[in-house]
Amino acid sequence: MKYTLEIAIQKPIEVVASTFYSAENMKHWQEGFVSATNISGTPGEEGSKTKLTYKMGRREISMIETIVKNNLPHEFHATYETKGIYNIQKNYFEYLDSSATKWISKSEFKFTSLFFKVYSFIAPGSFKKQSLKYMKDFKKFTEKGISVVDI
Repeated sequence: MKYTLEIAIQKPIEVVASTFYSAENMKHWQEGFVSATNISGTPGEEGSKTKLTYKMGRREISMIETIVKNNLPHEFHATYETKGIYNIQKNYFEYLDSSATKWISKSEFKFTSLFFKVYSFIAPGSFKKQSLKYMKDFKKFTEKGISVVDI
């Protein structure tokens, strides 16, 4: 499954990129985010691996982020692996003007378990909906300082 989403953010590209890159900020725009723990490599460098942990309802979910390309403020690509799902995420940040940036997110999901293969067939929009929610929450946090933690 593949899809592309875009959102305009009323902040300069440098601000958008530094907010996006900061692990400390993730809790403010990724609802359920608990922690980021470096597993290998130098954090932020290509090839480095980080364990990301989220609380979703009563469940705790962990995934491994592997940075594929870090050319911020213009692009950041990574893969995310968790039980049954392999996600390739390509993020592009484009200069609109001195105070605005376009974030383009290209997602590709590969499902390695029968459960997620069936789920993606029954509810294919749920993945896109979650990605768009993260993007909108990132926009609110970056532009106005509104955190999902405060909601």
